Amino acid sequence: MIFLIFSHFDLLVRYLSFLRKRKNTNPKKGPLHFRAPSKILWRVIRGMVPHKTARGKAALAHLKVFEGVPPPYDKEKRMVVPQALRALRLDPSRPYTVLGRLSSEVGWKYKDVVTKLEEKRKVRSEAFYQRRKALLKLRSQAIENSKEKISKQNTLLESYGYLNC
Repeated sequence: MIFLIFSHFDLLVRYLSFLRKRKNTNPKKGPLHFRAPSKILWRVIRGMVPHKTARGKAALAHLKVFEGVPPPYDKEKRMVVPQALRALRLDPSRPYTVLGRLSSEVGWKYKDVVTKLEEKRKVRSEAFYQRRKALLKLRSQAIENSKEKISKQNTLLESYGYLNC
């Protein structure tokens, strides 16, 4: 546990050192130091993409990063990329940090707001999931109840090759 705290501290010191960098002649034109986790991630990805070419600009235009899950995307099904899981990619003894914690320690003020909104979203999502599960159960029960009534039509359709039951 002490090793993990040290690794977070090391990354914090590195980021604070990065925040001190500025343009000498006109600091407002200098390097922009983002505090929000989404903007930090966006800048890291921009460093991996050839963002000065037309192809790179188009790729960055397609990239969207958010803190939490905003309303248009909270209804979408979430996917997991197994190749990106920390448990599979990172050796257990390697240091890591959570970007939200790092951001809140260097000046991002919205960590509490985002966690509160995420808790509300999870409650709504759980209620939606329970309703959906109940509706699917009712639908499967209705299909089972109607099998006897439509068995004659199903046999006719099977003879024509339309049902693969």
